[in-house]
Amino acid sequence: MILVDDDPAVRRALVRLLRAAGHHVEAHASAEDYLARAPVAPPACLVLDMRMPGQGGLDLQRAIMGTPRSLPTIFITGHGTADDRRQALALGAIDVLNKPLDESVLLAAIARALASRS
Repeated sequence: MILVDDDPAVRRALVRLLRAAGHHVEAHASAEDYLARAPVAPPACLVLDMRMPGQGGLDLQRAIMGTPRSLPTIFITGHGTADDRRQALALGAIDVLNKPLDESVLLAAIARALASRS
């Protein structure tokens, strides 16, 4: 699983949660950091912060669509708008979740993302 979030505290907390739930997690501080890294073994899904300095989550989703990096995506946001949500869902997002995250809701969205890859 790939996690991209610019907030170090959120990244640490989500890495702990996802690892405790049995997921392998590769965390990145920005879209640019993620794109600069060579793809590794196919991750199951992408958990992506919608608003980050530089390239935001929606921009990243558009950039990877149709490429080997294209994955079922769950957007997370602390400042999302109804238009952001509409755009994310139009880009094929599994879900758009508001911060602070409800752990059970996030894990359920991840389960849906994993099921969509089957």
